[in-house]
Amino acid sequence: MAQKRTESEFLGFKDLIVYQKAFVLAMDVFQLTKCFPKNEVYGLTDQLRRSTRSIGSNLAEAYPRRKYFKYFVSKLIDAQSEACETIHWLDMSHACEYIDETSHRHYKNLTYEIQRMIEKIIQNPSKFCPKPQNKH
Repeated sequence: MAQKRTESEFLGFKDLIVYQKAFVLAMDVFQLTKCFPKNEVYGLTDQLRRSTRSIGSNLAEAYPRRKYFKYFVSKLIDAQSEACETIHWLDMSHACEYIDETSHRHYKNLTYEIQRMIEKIIQNPSKFCPKPQNKH
């Protein structure tokens, strides 16, 4: 008989501090980019918003795949890649003078923190993966 899955098995990613920080980053960047020039709507604004949103979405996608270490880690690496892309777009935003030095530093530091947290999970995936069930 198949074991019934609980909501926390699917939505437990919301309890991860790294996911919560990624969500805050995405929402903050959404607000921050509202003041970008209109001619950047389909350029820098869109790219920065997409990359920050993708960090959290990759963490969410990784969570139900915890049974499969390689797949789990692969999605975490995707989240890290999106964080690297976010740093690039933050640097571009600062270079174009759309964000000031204080905001640039703050959001880069938050992104680096998220990257370090993801790296810790990648280095110790078994801490986040369910224990195999003994079948008798």
